[in-house]
Amino acid sequence: MTDIKPALIERAGIEIIPESERTAKPRDLFWPWFAANVSVFGMSYGSFVLGFGISFWQATIVAVVGIVVSFLLCGLIAIAGKRGSAPTMVLSRAAFGVQGQKVPGIVSWLTSIGWETFLAIMAVLATATVITQLGGDGESIALKITATVIVAALIVAASVLGYHTIMKLQSVLTWVTGAVTILYIVLAAPSIDIAAVMARPDGGLGQVIGALVMVMTGFGLGWINIAADWSRYQKRTASDGAIVAWNTIGGSIAPVILVVFGLLLAGSDDDLSAAIAADPIGALATILPLWVLVPFLLTAVLALVSGAVLGIYSSGLTLLSLGIRIPRPSAAAIDGVILTLGTIYVVFFSTDFLGPFQSFLITLGVPLASWAGILIADILRRTKDYDDDALFDSRGRYGAWDWISIGTMVVASVIGWGFVLNGFADAAPWNNWQGYLLGLVGGVDGAWAYANLGVFFALVLSFAVTWFARAGRIRRQEQGA
Repeated sequence: MTDIKPALIERAGIEIIPESERTAKPRDLFWPWFAANVSVFGMSYGSFVLGFGISFWQATIVAVVGIVVSFLLCGLIAIAGKRGSAPTMVLSRAAFGVQGQKVPGIVSWLTSIGWETFLAIMAVLATATVITQLGGDGESIALKITATVIVAALIVAASVLGYHTIMKLQSVLTWVTGAVTILYIVLAAPSIDIAAVMARPDGGLGQVIGALVMVMTGFGLGWINIAADWSRYQKRTASDGAIVAWNTIGGSIAPVILVVFGLLLAGSDDDLSAAIAADPIGALATILPLWVLVPFLLTAVLALVSGAVLGIYSSGLTLLSLGIRIPRPSAAAIDGVILTLGTIYVVFFSTDFLGPFQSFLITLGVPLASWAGILIADILRRTKDYDDDALFDSRGRYGAWDWISIGTMVVASVIGWGFVLNGFADAAPWNNWQGYLLGLVGGVDGAWAYANLGVFFALVLSFAVTWFARAGRIRRQEQGA
């Protein structure tokens, strides 16, 4: 029994993965990224994107560019996982310092917790809506409790078992969810009204940029803080280009198809588009024949669970990187409890969650974009593998605090928040302090008010500052100074 248990439950926490266990190939990265992003929830983004007041063709360009570029950025972060064989937030210590990494680490943990809870909520609400479509009582308290328990149990169980179990499950889920998603597209296609879709007028540049930022934040940038977690089992000799490519292909291919199809559905029916805002997946089920609702529900829930599993697995690793000294399975279990409580609160007590969630996403998206810009520049500047010991030693070459990176993140975030506006003032009044620099681009009523330029500014500014300001420090680190 002692030989079986370690194989079933991954014991590795944030430590360096031994050479003997780094057996994954770049193409293996396709499965977790594809399975986590093949959810029919991606179709809901069609409604969200058109909500910016842009045309179908503008929205299509936004979807393709935003999804591919955002997952390409994830691929660049994944290079660090191959070079260091440690979780993303541990590798980020090379840029922020062993102790300084806790600053972006907290932002990363909150983002992961938010995402995984959101996906669990989607699964429970979708269950209630489909049960109603089948003639049952979707508002039954017992039903919602049962759905919450099952969803939370699946997510927590898989994340506690760890990397190897998750990789096997994702490869299976990819085929199942992919097949049913294709079936959904075939059955829902007759609901498309091409004339109505094409009649939508073009929007201004500010509206297009706003939609682009939302797509990037909702897809690749939403995963970027965990990208290296899934490449840490790659051999150090693996090709950087192959890792970037498989990460990008796996993450992008399904969302591009799903969002474009979602644009066709939402552009055809304003009532459906409005319903998606309240219950994204459940609303999509209303246009299906009854016989397919059960397989649709099962695969929709499994796809959401798949995405949440990646999030909770990585949020547990992030918790450990913050200095919490517990086994990795325990860290995943703690985050599972938080996920469950959050799901219960929203499902049973909150009347509106999509608005606050999107507001929360943009708020954390600004510092997360800054962190990503810093780390990507740091990764591209390096030519050697990381110093394993120094990643865990404040007296090592990476030091305790890198004030250039920390200062860059703070300043870029302050600037970034000044250029984003809370679009959900009533639902999320706690975010109404943002947008204090919009006067420089036309004010809160101007064309750029909802473009969320702050995310772009934080990403690009942080990359540029790091590329130039830390070049010498990175060179000295790699020389062992």
